[in-house]
Amino acid sequence: MSSNPGILIRGARLAAQLTERGADHLSAEPVDLRIDNGVIVERAAQSAGGLEPRDGERVVEADGLVALTGLVDLHTHLREPGFEQSETVLTGTRAAAAGGFTTVFAMANTSPVQDTAGVVEQVQALGDDAGYATVRPIGAVTAGLAGERLSEIGAMAQSRAGVRVFSDDGKCVHDPLLMRRALEYVKTFDGVIAQHAQDPRLTEGAQMNEGQLSSELGLAGWPAVAEESIIARDALLAGHIGARLHVCHLSTAGSVEVVRWAKASGVQITAEVTPHHLILTEELARSYDPRYKVNPPLRREDDVRALRQAVADGVIDIIATDHAPHPTEAKESEWDVAAFGMVGLESALPIALLTLIREGHASWAELERMLSQKPAEIGRLEGHPAELAVGQPADLVLVDPTGSSAFGVDDLRGRSTNSPFLGMELPGRVHTTIRRGYLTLDDGRLVDTETVAAAGAAA
Repeated sequence: MSSNPGILIRGARLAAQLTERGADHLSAEPVDLRIDNGVIVERAAQSAGGLEPRDGERVVEADGLVALTGLVDLHTHLREPGFEQSETVLTGTRAAAAGGFTTVFAMANTSPVQDTAGVVEQVQALGDDAGYATVRPIGAVTAGLAGERLSEIGAMAQSRAGVRVFSDDGKCVHDPLLMRRALEYVKTFDGVIAQHAQDPRLTEGAQMNEGQLSSELGLAGWPAVAEESIIARDALLAGHIGARLHVCHLSTAGSVEVVRWAKASGVQITAEVTPHHLILTEELARSYDPRYKVNPPLRREDDVRALRQAVADGVIDIIATDHAPHPTEAKESEWDVAAFGMVGLESALPIALLTLIREGHASWAELERMLSQKPAEIGRLEGHPAELAVGQPADLVLVDPTGSSAFGVDDLRGRSTNSPFLGMELPGRVHTTIRRGYLTLDDGRLVDTETVAAAGAAA
């Protein structure tokens, strides 16, 4: 049992009870939550008298705040081992805590690649030692991400890390026979293949979305069909095999329709959208600012609208950050040689508030589902709270939905600063993050590393 001190949260509104779409629907009854030994042990409505503080208990005044189960990111690049100049497990999970995330799934494109039991266990152990978030490694589909033969999928699944999500993200599993074999393999233990949908032959040298603007700017175009054709092929394969398929960073209106068709056909398919694809468009490439260079590329305004509607319709299941840190020299260069990728853990929730809650595409309850419950379900995450109720693990986040502020470098808590949102006015604020019953973010301030590591070890 944990020896962490108890916490009393007073006056929070539960996201699960905020089922009407729109920013103004915050009329749920305020409740008090008592946390002890890493578990929610009491819950009481304030109208019924609430809960009284106990001696030595930390009290968090949550009047006006919305409480959600801890956020889960199914698509994070932590870079360690091998690329510590960009990010480490410690710095990446600090960024996660600042963004309200209590669990992150770490992508496999490290060095060495996460394609063996030993490497995934190392990554998970680094997360356990840091304590800011639960780290669940994603295993590579193919050895070395080379796309030539399957990795040690079974060994990773049976390891202490218990891997259930496999992806070559950054590269597409392009060989249809390899993809079929991978789907067949993970089906045996209820795993999932998370596909980076990008036909490599159709995107050779591609720099931005293909269209009139790419021609005008003289940049090699990245056609939408390069994404859509892979999703269609893999949906057919998954349906034929009866396996689970997850589509990473869906970005086009056509991809939405392919996923919509696949779901209607009974395929076990889920899809994610990134915050940046919900708001940014290809027009930003006019600046030749590499902060806006990302894979898949920023698309047309029509695509952005289609993605938001797909969230509202339930065609897109989750929001995932694709947090992709890079050192300064990899982004402050000419567009054609700059690295693809953006950081996104700290800005994910404000962007979701701006594009989905304030635009009426989602309720708070639906947002909790997309950012917490559904990614946990897809990743077969054990020990994640199903709701903020008595007996559930105390992984949760408190969000102040009011006000707005300019997003700046000081808001980034990881090692890299390649955010496309610097200088943008963003709504809301992550107030408090609690993992396994202890604070990792306290009134917007990260709890110090030593305290978090000690609390994590005791949990």
